[in-house]
Order: sequence, then C-alpha cells, then structure tokens
Amino acid sequence: MSIDKLKLHGAMELVLLRKDGSVETRRKDNLIVDVGFDLVCDALGNAKGRPGVLSHIAVGTGTDPVASNQKALSTELARLAATYAHSAGTKVFTMTSTFNAGTATGAITEAGVFNAASNGIMFDRVLFNVINKGSDDTLTVTFTFTLS
Repeated sequence: MSIDKLKLHGAMELVLLRKDGSVETRRKDNLIVDVGFDLVCDALGNAKGRPGVLSHIAVGTGTDPVASNQKALSTELARLAATYAHSAGTKVFTMTSTFNAGTATGAITEAGVFNAASNGIMFDRVLFNVINKGSDDTLTVTFTFTLS
C-alpha cells in the first residue's frame, strides 16, 4: 500500500534590471510560515471561513531572521498585486510581481506572498543578501511553489 505525503516547497527569484541595462539576480528557497499552512488548511477544508487567495507580493528592508511564527515582513517597503500562473496537470504554481521605476526603491532584503493588498495573511517569507533598487530600476519577483 502506498501512502501519499504532501510536501510544499517554495523558492523565490528576484531579477533587477538597472537603467543602464545590467541585470542582478537573487534565488533562494523560502519558508512557508505557520499562518501560511493555516491558510492552506482553511482553503481546502473550511467551507464557512475560506481565506482569500494569494494575491500580492511584498518586498522590504528588514533583516530579522526568518521564523515560522512570523505574520508579516519585518519592514515592508511596498506591496503589489501578483499574477498567478499554473498549468493544469502540473504540481507547480507561480506568483509574480514587477516593481517598476519609482516603486520599492531601497535596499531590499526580504520578500513574501500575501492574500491581501494590505495586512492579510503572509504565506511565506524569504531573507536574502541586499539588492539595491534605484529609483529608475525595475524589479521582478517570482515565487515558485512546488507540491510533491
């Protein structure tokens, strides 16, 4: 007899396109936080209180270590609506936001996926080496979630 075990893995990729055309990237696995797992459980089984779907990506300048009990970024700088993508029959989905020139300018060190434009439930958080986004730069953030 085979027993299925569900696993959920998240990874983030940042691509910074500078005004001069140069590109800087960061790739790192992220931590799905406790309230993120609660969101999954409630989405699957709570017919009376289902949470809103994942819909936004936030970036910030905080440097607090990542911990499973966190409910927000340490120092949120900006949050944008994200585009969801999934191909039927696969076990992967992505959430992507692009922070254009003039948005989220600063020394970015953290990111997460949320289910609301403000506050809401933080699904995951990742901390990474600083990526300095200038006012004329464009930053694309993609979170890839793989179920297995």
